[in-house]
Amino acid sequence: MGIFDFVKEAGAKIGIGKKKDPRDEEIQEMMKAGRLRAQAMGLGLDVEGLNVEFDDGTATVSGKAKSQADREKIVLAIGNTEGVARVDDRMEVVAPEPEATFYTVVKGDSLSKIAKAIYGDPMKYPEIFEANKPMLTDPNLIYPGQVLRVPPIKK
Repeated sequence: MGIFDFVKEAGAKIGIGKKKDPRDEEIQEMMKAGRLRAQAMGLGLDVEGLNVEFDDGTATVSGKAKSQADREKIVLAIGNTEGVARVDDRMEVVAPEPEATFYTVVKGDSLSKIAKAIYGDPMKYPEIFEANKPMLTDPNLIYPGQVLRVPPIKK
C-alpha cells in the first residue's frame, strides 16, 4: 500500500509519544514497536507474522493479512496512536480487493457528515462505522486528526 502520514500528536495514548531517552534510544524504539504490535494484535484481526519496527515516529509493518480490510485496519490502528507520524506498510494480502479511501477527521465532523461528503448520503454512516470496527466502538466517538477507512460503496 505504501507510506501513510498521521497526526503524531493525536490518537491512542499507549506510551510511545513521550520524549526519547538518549541513553538507550534503540531499546526505547524496540519497546515502542512492541507496544504498537501488541495494540494491533489486540484487535483480533487475521494477520500472520505481524512485525512492527519503530524509528523516530515511523512505524514499519509487515506480515500477511487475510483481507485488504484487515491490512488497512492494522495500518490505521498503528497510525492512530500518539507518537506515530507515519506508517510504512509492507504487508501482503492473501485475498486482494479494492482499497478503501483514508479520511482524516477534522473538527466538526461526524460519520454522517463524512458519509454525505463521500457517498452523497448521510444515512450511509453505518458503512464507515462498520469499516472501522473494532477500532471504533461508538459512531459518535471520533476525534480531529483520527484517520478512518472509507470503503468503496457497495452497489
